[in-house]
Amino acid sequence: MSLPPFQSLVDAHWRDVGRLAHALAGPNLGDDVAQQAWTQALAAYPRVTSTRNLRGWLLTITHRCAMDAHRAGRRTVAHEDPAVLAAAPVVDGPSVPDDGLWARVADLPERQREAVVLKYVADLDHRAVAATLGTTPAMSRRLVSDALATLRLDLEELR
Repeated sequence: MSLPPFQSLVDAHWRDVGRLAHALAGPNLGDDVAQQAWTQALAAYPRVTSTRNLRGWLLTITHRCAMDAHRAGRRTVAHEDPAVLAAAPVVDGPSVPDDGLWARVADLPERQREAVVLKYVADLDHRAVAATLGTTPAMSRRLVSDALATLRLDLEELR
């Protein structure tokens, strides 16, 4: 088995990794999560044993980096001097097509949110979603279905 050069992997999948990182970690941490995913992928690349689904391998790494960032965010301690934070410049993140929809997606339970993002943002099939989440394809279908049902109810309540 011969691995393609890592740069060709980056060229082919950088957009997918970035989209998934931003969708799972949000606009503030998305770039950091994507960078962490690429760093981990580069370190692990020589040990890859199959070239059959390198995109799925990258997206799994990205998903795990996003989970790590989410967990690390819960462990941070607030800065003792809020005046220092108030003086920091505000940087706008990338524009989101529908803020209301993404706010509702963010309110979904964690597993449902991850399944929806993997399915519709990363454009994975249910088998790949299941592999990334460590579950079965039937469970990934159920997670996506439940999430979509919740989002539909939210949209009906708005009308």
